[in-house]
Amino acid sequence: MFSSQGPTLRELAVQAFSSTQHGYDLLAPKFDHTPFRTPGRFLRATADALSPFGPFDAGLDVCCGTGAGVRTLLPLCRARVTGVDFSAGMLAAAAEAVPGSGRGPGPGRGSGPGLDGPAVEWVRADARALPFSGGFDLAVSFGAFGHFLPSERPALFAGVHRALRPGGLFAFPIGAPQPLTSPWYWALLGFDGVMRARNLLWRPPFVMYYRTFPLGGVREDLVDAGFDVRLRPLEEFGRRPDGSPHWRLVVARRA
Repeated sequence: MFSSQGPTLRELAVQAFSSTQHGYDLLAPKFDHTPFRTPGRFLRATADALSPFGPFDAGLDVCCGTGAGVRTLLPLCRARVTGVDFSAGMLAAAAEAVPGSGRGPGPGRGSGPGLDGPAVEWVRADARALPFSGGFDLAVSFGAFGHFLPSERPALFAGVHRALRPGGLFAFPIGAPQPLTSPWYWALLGFDGVMRARNLLWRPPFVMYYRTFPLGGVREDLVDAGFDVRLRPLEEFGRRPDGSPHWRLVVARRA
């Protein structure tokens, strides 16, 4: 499906009936040939919006997948960039794709210095229990928050807060909700309904929802975790009829 290099329908079906972690292990070799990969324009818009806050010494990509966010952090960071993910398959694909990061990460960590930039490190860990304390100036995440239930956000945000140095930033793009008149509203609602039914009827669960990360609740959880939250419009994506931006960059600073 998607392209000649993408996964087949059968492969996607096997992934969908696996656990979240195992599903991504299976999908990893072909993930970058699917529409699930964060589009480059979102990565570039985020980097452009963060550039005035830098430069940064150490950057962290939470749920790094195949490394697209890590590549986005490399021009922004001077010393090192770390990608963390719970899927060994995704980390192995990331280590192959990102220049200067050496070979795969093995069971735990793997690192290697870039030729002309920061060192790159890969860490296998659950984002709900990040194994870092005060070592980063900037953390980002792209396209991963649908894998966390609302009840899991406090642990996720507390771990990112703990990983940042005082004054460090946690940034990620977030879209405005779709209006009822949009076909996307009904498509996403239908997808989430199918996933809820699948997880009621089949084990292990595959957690992936599109409508469980609303800005209001997310902002409240960030504040509760100790962040000062600001929003920056990503003008590249235009504005809605009421004048509000289609996409914003959440910039949460550890006090």
